[in-house]
Amino acid sequence: MLNSLDPRVNRLPQINQSISPKAPLDQFGTFEVFVQPKEGKSFQHEGIVHAPNLELAYVLAKEAFTRRFTCVSLYVVDTREVFVSPMTEGNNNAYDLIPESTTSTPGNQSFEIYHLAKRGKQHVHVGTVAANNPEEAMVHAREKLNTGKIVFNVWAIATEAIRFTSEEDKELWLTLPEKKFRDASDYKGGDKLKNFLERTKINH
Repeated sequence: MLNSLDPRVNRLPQINQSISPKAPLDQFGTFEVFVQPKEGKSFQHEGIVHAPNLELAYVLAKEAFTRRFTCVSLYVVDTREVFVSPMTEGNNNAYDLIPESTTSTPGNQSFEIYHLAKRGKQHVHVGTVAANNPEEAMVHAREKLNTGKIVFNVWAIATEAIRFTSEEDKELWLTLPEKKFRDASDYKGGDKLKNFLERTKINH
């Protein structure tokens, strides 16, 4: 390789030189973020954050999403904990791709179930089922939460894997409860422009 004054070029491996794989945890993992717009409303998927662990993911999620989206609560979960059904095509129901139950064994773990009811929108929480594993949770969701309406995709997440907003954490939302800074109308831009134009006419 030709000598270069650019350190980025000098860091490149020589031809025929073996390249070492990246070290484990070289990059942050991804965490799914769910928000509750208002008290009594269902939680909905809002996006993802990158973080080294679940607790910091919660902090980063609040910073990233509550600044631009009014909500009363949120929670996060490692992306690897989200069990996803096959994505359907056309107007096929995702539950039609999930087999019927073949066991009557009661579940000992709770799973949160989410539906994608409209393409391009977010998954919304629709209920909780008890099961022994995510696959079984999907089967029970088909039995209990399948209303016959088209669902394009289904998610199942173990409740214990979720970092919920605790009662103590809710104080984080009390600093600016109305968050008027989000509303352009509260800056009175139109009134300020009108006053400026009136002053301009007087001065001329």
